[in-house]
Amino acid sequence: MINGVSPRDLLQVALFFLLLLATAQPLGRFIARVMAGERTFMTPALGPLERGVYRLCGIDPAADQRWTAYAAALLLFNLAGLLLSYLVFKTQQWLPWNDQGFGPLAPDLAFNTAVSFATNTNWQSYSGEGTVSNFTQMVGLAVHNFTSAATGIAVAVALARGLARRSASGIGNFWADLVRATLYLLLPISLVFALVLIWQGVPQTLSGTVGATTVEGARQTITFGPMGSQEAIKELGTNGGGFLNANSAHPFEGPSPAATFLQIVSIFLIPSALALTFGYLVGDARQGWAVWAAMATIFALGLAVALFAEQQGNPILAGLGVDQVVPGGSMEGKEVRFGVLLSVLFAVVTTAASCGAVNMMHGSMIPMGGVVPLLNIQLGEVVFGGAGAGLYGMLIFAVLAVFLAGLMVGRTPEYLGKKIEAFDVKMAMLTVLVLPLSILGFTALAVVQPGPLGSLANPGAHGFAEVLYAYTSGTGNNGSAFAGLSANTLYYNTTIGLAMLIGRYGMIVPILALAGSLAAKKRLPVSLGTFPTSGPLFVGLLVGTVLIVGALTYFPALSLGPIVEQLQLNAGQTVEAAS
Repeated sequence: MINGVSPRDLLQVALFFLLLLATAQPLGRFIARVMAGERTFMTPALGPLERGVYRLCGIDPAADQRWTAYAAALLLFNLAGLLLSYLVFKTQQWLPWNDQGFGPLAPDLAFNTAVSFATNTNWQSYSGEGTVSNFTQMVGLAVHNFTSAATGIAVAVALARGLARRSASGIGNFWADLVRATLYLLLPISLVFALVLIWQGVPQTLSGTVGATTVEGARQTITFGPMGSQEAIKELGTNGGGFLNANSAHPFEGPSPAATFLQIVSIFLIPSALALTFGYLVGDARQGWAVWAAMATIFALGLAVALFAEQQGNPILAGLGVDQVVPGGSMEGKEVRFGVLLSVLFAVVTTAASCGAVNMMHGSMIPMGGVVPLLNIQLGEVVFGGAGAGLYGMLIFAVLAVFLAGLMVGRTPEYLGKKIEAFDVKMAMLTVLVLPLSILGFTALAVVQPGPLGSLANPGAHGFAEVLYAYTSGTGNNGSAFAGLSANTLYYNTTIGLAMLIGRYGMIVPILALAGSLAAKKRLPVSLGTFPTSGPLFVGLLVGTVLIVGALTYFPALSLGPIVEQLQLNAGQTVEAAS
């Protein structure tokens, strides 16, 4: 036992990293070939279907789009999906597979939910089993799990093309990228993973409910539905929206330790592989490994901090001599079947990726452990991040890192032979500033108004952290909640919905503009003055840039929330006493 971490815990963490390493290269190469339109082992089976989709929709996959046309196609497609979902939410009382007889969602909740799933956030201000029908789950929600993930992958590939191409006017074809990402990647993997989850005990049925008699003789209604299929894409697409209110902590969504561990791996599966995809697309696999190493380093640091904090337990209980359920670990808010390690690993993974699935209550974490999920999202979810979103977010920091390196040596910055000029830096900075403007701005507005403050379950620093986490999760397109905040109100549904739109498309548009600018540039030959971007020095610079920017931006807000709460606990003060 090392600081409460058992050899079994260390073995599970090691197995997690080994699985990521083992899958990153083959899957990354496969994605690169698919997105380049090359032939793969799936082409004989799926090629005719792909071509059929193009013919049916009038798409020419070879037509190269400028970044403006690419962005317009993306925004229009996402808007259409958002409106369709809103319509489903408002008319579900007339639609099939509604055994429970659910009525339409309120306008503000329908808006919030439609935006949430369209933006790959999957924030849920409602209880799934008590609000939406099976039809709504499948058509209004699960469809977005595929399309929003494919949209993120398309943007990441477009940015990679911008760095790889030379004097090109276009960055690819959005419609072709969307179809290929969905057809060759998301659908096949989700099908296989869904079968694994069903084998493990996740229900898959169109039946809405079933009655049961409890030991005491009372009647209970148990919700069923097509959970296995939705659970698979929920994790693989880094979506996170739960079929049930308890999300992955529910025995139907997380039926066993094996299923939970596989879900954790699946959240990082595609984001991890996409880092290697980037290397293959730009013609240098080492570039992909450098990005992967930076992501893995920040993730390992966060996991170590969170696991250490949770293993120490609550200092107030320790001071009173109260034994905890598990010696050396805090079990408050955690699933007793999985223990501290799997709960903390799930929490750190789901917030490092823009997933939002949960199997514990993040608000119940020891405050310093709770800093990690918050900061993971606030860093831009570049620590592997969402499907596509993590890669393009980290590449923005790579551009900033080489810009800083150029300033230090007095040389025009370059990345992969492309000069980083004023327009490029402006677009990169715009994407970095979008998140804190939304997170801190909406949080500041909420905590100075009596109405929004009335939704808090806790006073003081913990209550502030609930609000900060809500807007962090919304803007960062994560979707997990700190718990304790009653967010199903007109104010929070509207403002969190706006935060989700800003966090998604406020980043995507300038990123596509940057991709277009880079694609038009010539690639300069390597010289003695070229800063290498594939070695340990660059990895360290990239990690430092991400952490320094994050710390400078969010440390004051974190100090008002979980940091001061930890200091209060160390001083023996409870939340109520400190308030």
